[in-house]
Amino acid sequence: MKDLSPDDRPREKLLQHGAAALGDNELVALVLGSGNRRSGALAVANEVLATQGGLHGLARSSVTELARVGGVGHAKASQLVAAVELGRRTLRHAPSARLRLRVPGDAADFLMPVFSGRPVEQFGILLLDTRHRVMRTRVLAIGTQNTAIIEPRDVFREALFGSAAAIVLFHTHPSGDPYPSDEDVDLTRRMVAAGSLVGIDVVDHIILGDVRYSSLKEMGRL
Repeated sequence: MKDLSPDDRPREKLLQHGAAALGDNELVALVLGSGNRRSGALAVANEVLATQGGLHGLARSSVTELARVGGVGHAKASQLVAAVELGRRTLRHAPSARLRLRVPGDAADFLMPVFSGRPVEQFGILLLDTRHRVMRTRVLAIGTQNTAIIEPRDVFREALFGSAAAIVLFHTHPSGDPYPSDEDVDLTRRMVAAGSLVGIDVVDHIILGDVRYSSLKEMGRL
């Protein structure tokens, strides 16, 4: 980046005009901090975005995948993955602003920024109070690209420990297609039956794709 004029260097540009003025490659270059002997940080950033499929692909990339890009390595790959995760976490509601779930879309809006676009399947629950306000989120299982094994005992142990009055189940589909499988529907019915036995209502099961979601409650399959 030494070859760029001072006004075009990402750090100086950010200081003068704010982060919103930077392009995707410039933001990635700032996270990387430096390039290598052959290429500057901007060139390496361009290579990262090209090989991973832009920002959307970057959000799904692992440290191992990013480390394969020339000029990145495991240390800089870890920085990129950490930056993406920080971005996700800033979109969570503050605990003091306890979100009340009135319709399925409320749960999806809460979950999508943090969990959509994951490279492997994750299964979790939202713990709700008696007014269906979110108390906390728990990821209970992380699986492969197409499965995460979970049992009712795992779910309701967490729900009982957290003093939840109700729960929302959720899991991710790394394929990007949130349409529920027969297995998803069967698991949901098992969870509803188990919940009725212990007195904890299963409000919904949200399946998260990349930019879309499915609600089994909305689909009448709860």
